Amino acid sequence: MSKFKEVFFSVLPITVIVLILHFTLTPIPPDSLTRFLIGALFIFIGLSIFLFGIDLGITPLGTNIGSTISKTNKVWIVIVAGLILGFFISVAEPDLQILARRVASVTGGSISMISIMIVVSTGIGVMLVIGFLRIVYNLHIHMVFLVFYGIILILAIFASPVFLAISFDASGATTGALTVPFIMALAVGISTLKKDSVASESDSFGLVGVASIGAIMGVLTLGIITRPEGLSAVLDDHISGFAELFSPFLHELSVLWYESLIAILPLVAIFLTFQFKSFHLRGKHLRRMIKGLSYTYIGLVVFLTGVNAGFMDVGAIVGSAVARLDSKVFVVLVGFVIGFVTILAEPAVLVLTHQIEDVTSGYVKRRVIFGALTIGVGLAVALSMIRIIVPGMQLWHILLPGFAISVGMSFFVRKLFVGIAFDSGGVASGPMTATFILAFSQGVASVESGEDVLFNAFGMIALVAMTPIITLQILGLIYQIKEKKVKKIGGKADE
Repeated sequence: MSKFKEVFFSVLPITVIVLILHFTLTPIPPDSLTRFLIGALFIFIGLSIFLFGIDLGITPLGTNIGSTISKTNKVWIVIVAGLILGFFISVAEPDLQILARRVASVTGGSISMISIMIVVSTGIGVMLVIGFLRIVYNLHIHMVFLVFYGIILILAIFASPVFLAISFDASGATTGALTVPFIMALAVGISTLKKDSVASESDSFGLVGVASIGAIMGVLTLGIITRPEGLSAVLDDHISGFAELFSPFLHELSVLWYESLIAILPLVAIFLTFQFKSFHLRGKHLRRMIKGLSYTYIGLVVFLTGVNAGFMDVGAIVGSAVARLDSKVFVVLVGFVIGFVTILAEPAVLVLTHQIEDVTSGYVKRRVIFGALTIGVGLAVALSMIRIIVPGMQLWHILLPGFAISVGMSFFVRKLFVGIAFDSGGVASGPMTATFILAFSQGVASVESGEDVLFNAFGMIALVAMTPIITLQILGLIYQIKEKKVKKIGGKADE
């Protein structure tokens, strides 16, 4: 019952905001509004089932695999396992499949969907290995980010602006609803074998942030090598065009059951492999794992059906309507509010905040993390709107100083909060962001940017992945200041 209550209050804010916009600034066609409300119901049901499945199956699976890998004490097993797990989990991520299709469209077929998926998944696999080795050999996480974001900066100099946007969007898309819980559980499984409890707590976070770097490097490298010509900038029409009310849901369901099955099968194969090799689960433990994987699949299908069939149309409609208002201030303000409330319904965010509270034994509260995340994503969407409406403003004008600040702050913030912050950047850019907020951005861009609409729409996910890193590290600094004050007061009391 608590899970249903939690999800209800996560989905409610975005539903209320859209209804308020409908009755005030941006009237929505009746059919689209009704589909939106039906979609909200699908999201509520699907997200509840999905999170229940994560608790039963995905999290225990990842934790057990992480522990099993660490117990071998063999570096080559850690490396091979990281490459295989990273590659196949990334290939399975539905958000990455959505982005890869969009990239194939914008490049006019010069870069295929399969090539994007291969380079991104390979990058994730390589960086997952780096993340494993960082935990095993106690490497400083801020140095890992400094080195690899430095490599990204060098690659970005030689890549086109379009590929810069696509690469950071790929980083956000590949750390979605399925990938994040599994990778976080892997980190917990590996780090719990450390004798130092403080190090174990800190190393439980950061693996998602490290792994997502691989997607950026992979796409930038692909862009430098291929240099495709004749890029197209035509916006796909997200409005479904179905006259019947339930036709979009039936259409999406007919596609998503198969795509979600493909997404979950690698996890099933990984589970079966480890079950026969090392787990040897029996009785209720085996049934629990099977139920968890089944619930995860069912919840994912229902959730994505609601998002794709009910939310995307309304996002584009609201975006274009707000952009046509007399004052552009509304574009920025509405963007901030939508980003602020949409993040509450991201599946991976709910998983991350639970894990943060569990691993830190309640030291870092879920509501505090939620507060920092909502502000960060709200600012990200607002910045994305400013980028669209201000002529000549490019993505790197925001990303370069933003990530420079992020990496710079990591030298002064506690290791625990650095890991949490970079993980939060990945989880914030999930299916709700990749659909509703992206559709909203494209709706605004269709009015403001003319032929450059899709180029300007790319990069929004990148900003959503960047700003939480800064806001969460600021939160970490606040915690450090409070701790120093408490110690200072305690010291005076002892005197």
